[in-house]
Amino acid sequence: MSMHLTFRQLQVFTAVAKHQSFTRAAQSLHLSQPAVSMQVRQMEEQVGLPLFEQLGRQIYLTEAGREMARYSAAITQQLDEAVQVINDLKGLSGGHIHISVATTGAYVAPYLLAAFSTLHPQVTVSMDVANRETLLHQLAENEVDVAIMGRPPAGLSLEATAFLENPLVIIAAPDHPLAQVRAITLAAVAAYPFIMRESGSGTRIAVEQFFEKAGIALHASIEVSSHEAIKHAVRAGMGLGIASLHTVREELQAGRLAVLDVQGLPIERHWYLVHRQGKRLSAATQVFRDFLLDQEAARLLPE
Repeated sequence: MSMHLTFRQLQVFTAVAKHQSFTRAAQSLHLSQPAVSMQVRQMEEQVGLPLFEQLGRQIYLTEAGREMARYSAAITQQLDEAVQVINDLKGLSGGHIHISVATTGAYVAPYLLAAFSTLHPQVTVSMDVANRETLLHQLAENEVDVAIMGRPPAGLSLEATAFLENPLVIIAAPDHPLAQVRAITLAAVAAYPFIMRESGSGTRIAVEQFFEKAGIALHASIEVSSHEAIKHAVRAGMGLGIASLHTVREELQAGRLAVLDVQGLPIERHWYLVHRQGKRLSAATQVFRDFLLDQEAARLLPE
């Protein structure tokens, strides 16, 4: 047998059981007595057994009524807890955010998340690091709440908001012939071998568009699948590389890499906070979004 009980019926039943009176239950619920009686009668029809019995002028729970009262109390408690959880989320005393970060974003996101967690320690965060193709798939399948990446391709149902500059620079080994040259032309650097990310990566796309707009062909002599591999290959003298300035700060400070002074560079890009259009962000995710947009994110990064 299936029962189709409503929460309203459980509320009315609980009130009658508590007050042992239809009249007092009606007063406590601000309902008429006939309305209370009707709700109880409909509930008894669903249960298939009487829930109350009347002895003289007093009503009492039947055995079925006592069992139903026990389960009704448990259901009410669960709902009260659910309301508390929702209220906690609204007040950000809890919540969880699932973020996917482009591979180059892994050099930036931890500092942003550390600052956010300091302000909101009750919010837990899961962070995936993924290539551009995987990240776009995660967004399309609604597998993550938000993503941190370069500008997503046009034509997708995504909302992207820029929040941090992401300049791309040409890097070289400190002893490279161009390392001490100033105002280098694009044609001059294009004559050297380049270590590049794989086709389809956000950085690769931005670089190719930049050189194409300048009318200069740029050919990758070596393709690698990570920015770490680019940095190691450049340090080894295998060629020049193009990287986000955020990803090479430590190497520049240590003198292991050099940024070339090339005309027209850096390539100005941005980091974007991205989510599906129409996605209803959780309270925690919305506060994280506001956190990134309301302050100067660059000051959260190491010097």
